[in-house]
Amino acid sequence: MQTHIKMHTKNLDFFYGDFQALDQVSIDFIENRVTALIGPSGCGKSTYLRCLNRMNDLIAGIRVKGLAMLDNDDIYDPSIDVVTLRRQVGMVFQKPNPFPKSVFENIAYGLKVNGMKDKAKITRIVEKSLKQAAIWDEVKDRLNESALGLSGGQQQRLCIARALAVAPEVLLMDEPASALDPIATQKIEELITELSSKLTIIIVTHNMQQAARISDRTAFFYMGKLIEVNDTDTLFTKPELKQTEDYITGRFG
Repeated sequence: MQTHIKMHTKNLDFFYGDFQALDQVSIDFIENRVTALIGPSGCGKSTYLRCLNRMNDLIAGIRVKGLAMLDNDDIYDPSIDVVTLRRQVGMVFQKPNPFPKSVFENIAYGLKVNGMKDKAKITRIVEKSLKQAAIWDEVKDRLNESALGLSGGQQQRLCIARALAVAPEVLLMDEPASALDPIATQKIEELITELSSKLTIIIVTHNMQQAARISDRTAFFYMGKLIEVNDTDTLFTKPELKQTEDYITGRFG
């Protein structure tokens, strides 16, 4: 089966002021696969994830060196439109962050910002996105109610639907289930598996069991460096490096 590298970074360095948070990180992300980023707190996973849609640009005093590519485009090239990039590379955060608007308006918002005016088309996309995020049946009679009235797990699936509405090619997820109970977590995990047939998904997780359950490939970070990346089964059962083995067997972390 032909695999296509959807995104990759080569020798990516990232600095907050004088502090180097990432050191020479090179990873290929295969299209329509789930890649999990694991490692102890503060090792650079979330910083790296935010490099992939330039969310870190919002922080003063940052610097990026090296290459970050989406297909054939260098995403740090000055000609790149960051708004377009963030439409192509969507993001779901650790804590659900619905807008204080109705369920419908949460999903429609991105479409309207991008200039869509056709109400029937917006309605179709809202429904399709909510179905893709496996939450339509729970909210179809509550579309005009505030999204803030939903449960945490529902809010997170709503945020996933919101990200899907603008038809991204890549979805970044920063510990999307860490604030959720086990049942809501299971729904998010099932959803990730389902979505990966259409999207390239990159997920930061603290939960190694979760990485083992849902990802095709896993990358282990430690102190700003990529230590090892491989197919998930291989990384968890036959890691190449002792440092990886020590982390996944719980000797440190």
